[in-house]
Amino acid sequence: MSRLPRHAAWHPSAALGIAAIGTVVLVAVGAVLARPDIVILGLPFALWLVLALRQRQRSSDARVEALVDEEATREGEPHSRVRGHTDAELVDLWVLQGRRHVSEVVLTPDQEVRARSTLLHSGPARLLDARVRALGADGALVSDTTAAHTLEWNAAPRRRQIGELALGSRLGGLHGAHAGRRPGSGGDFRDIHPFAPGDELRRVDWRATARLARRPGELYVRRTQAMSEATILVVLDIADDLGQVVATWGSGDEEQSGPTSLDLGREAARAIFESALDRGDRVQYQELAAAGRLVRTGSGARQRARVLTAISAARQRPAGERYRRSPLTPPGATVYVLSTFFDGSAPTLAAQWRAGGHRVFAVDILPQPDLSRLSWAQQLAARTLFLDRENTFADFARAGITVLTWAGDDFATDLAAARRDRAMT
Repeated sequence: MSRLPRHAAWHPSAALGIAAIGTVVLVAVGAVLARPDIVILGLPFALWLVLALRQRQRSSDARVEALVDEEATREGEPHSRVRGHTDAELVDLWVLQGRRHVSEVVLTPDQEVRARSTLLHSGPARLLDARVRALGADGALVSDTTAAHTLEWNAAPRRRQIGELALGSRLGGLHGAHAGRRPGSGGDFRDIHPFAPGDELRRVDWRATARLARRPGELYVRRTQAMSEATILVVLDIADDLGQVVATWGSGDEEQSGPTSLDLGREAARAIFESALDRGDRVQYQELAAAGRLVRTGSGARQRARVLTAISAARQRPAGERYRRSPLTPPGATVYVLSTFFDGSAPTLAAQWRAGGHRVFAVDILPQPDLSRLSWAQQLAARTLFLDRENTFADFARAGITVLTWAGDDFATDLAAARRDRAMT
């Protein structure tokens, strides 16, 4: 909320100057022509001038308030409410949306303006800038304009269903929705085993006992696999934010860039962590930046809200803030690294996680590149850059890292193939 100083002074408006000139002209003309009626016509302007000068001696106070109307907000279209507060009669409100749309309205202090914004990208967005000034004495006096109040909004990425995730071979816990590798309860058949301390009598397999027992009192139990939970580490590389149109890379033109890599990255991160939480698994979220957000391992509805809030606020960080060390990784976690894999620390960290025994999935979040606006030299440079990225993916394949592409419709198919690979191991 922006506010004027408590003792900001009034300034005469153009209307007050016109009124003063009109008063002088009418009085002079009436005196020259000896027309009292013409002099009387200037009396209202003179009274208005006197009242405005008396009000000018008092201090003015104005402030602007802007907030997001969450009840009316839809996906990709946040609604805002802007209101100017003042102790004067009227308030002059300016609202700037985007780069071009400027609105100016005069309101009473109790009125508000509603604005709707159409967002082209997810993540942090600047909805509007608002400024106000107070109007006194029926517009004869104006106050100083408040500093611009910026209303920002973290737009959540759109939801996409991807089905069950591919997991690693090591799962933790004694409860969950996945068949583990240790003996326990709730899973598929494991084996027939001699009765041991700790086994439950209700698990005695009498048919197996009658068939296998060699001594009196010898019992055999039917053991099953334990149901385990998985730990998913979602890592979002925020070093780059590259659009679909390659000609806009580095320009910051969000209107002509098309979908960007961070748009796809936020969308992929949301789909992955929601798929994991829907099956009772645990999720940890990490941004690859020195000051990046970290949401520690957890599950349930609160964890869902925490991770979604962090993903919606993810934005590109300067090159000096890129992560150089491996983040803390839960034991046995399945790691999903979301990056463009051009440069930065994502390829190195993915290789380190794989060398540490984690199952790693490299999710390519680069949009389908559009090279149509590039010159011949720029196209050659772009192809060289893409070939270097293909070499990185080849290194991943040799290291046992599964590469998945988010853009397009093949992600779910490739993910199902990765699930079958775990089932056969």
